[in-house]
Amino acid sequence: MERTAVGAPPLVPEIRLHLADDIEQLWQELGTPAPPFWAFAWLGGQAVARYVLDEPSSVTGLRVLDLATGSGLVALAAARAGAAHVTAVDVDPLSEQAVRRNAALNDLHVDVLLADLLDDEPPDVDVVLAGDVCYDREMTPRVLAWLARTHARVLLGDPDRAYLPQSGFAEVAAYDIPTTRALEGVEVKRTRVLSPAPR
Repeated sequence: MERTAVGAPPLVPEIRLHLADDIEQLWQELGTPAPPFWAFAWLGGQAVARYVLDEPSSVTGLRVLDLATGSGLVALAAARAGAAHVTAVDVDPLSEQAVRRNAALNDLHVDVLLADLLDDEPPDVDVVLAGDVCYDREMTPRVLAWLARTHARVLLGDPDRAYLPQSGFAEVAAYDIPTTRALEGVEVKRTRVLSPAPR
């Protein structure tokens, strides 16, 4: 965390996070196997976080799981919006540390689970939040198959990543989010919040 600075995502100024500026430089400095996704407020996560803060009834009083939580932004937004219980899950031990630090920074509580849930049956929750999970060719089918098995309401945030299916989802919100050319190749990117279409 010493290589990050406290800041707020452009679309979610209510929540402060320990953030980095350069993913490649941070990854080289850390020397970790996985990129430091936890040090950035990815666009899909910002969109889901904004949605639950603007539409608190989507999570208020409910049990929420934030899948591939990264920095914990989405989980923290759900907690701030009044969720009864929030679990933030990720496979990266540094994400677990980041979520705990970011929760303390915002005086919020979420449970943090270090696990890969995708080969298991989804847990008994009311809402599953998933920001920016369709960026990888191998992981995306696993994530989507897992989401299809849950009985919870699913809200998925995505800035039109390459592996996002072009059908099977209904848009519930969309935002134009400021970003950087270093991360996204553009300065503003349209990002949608999607829910699986009824089967």
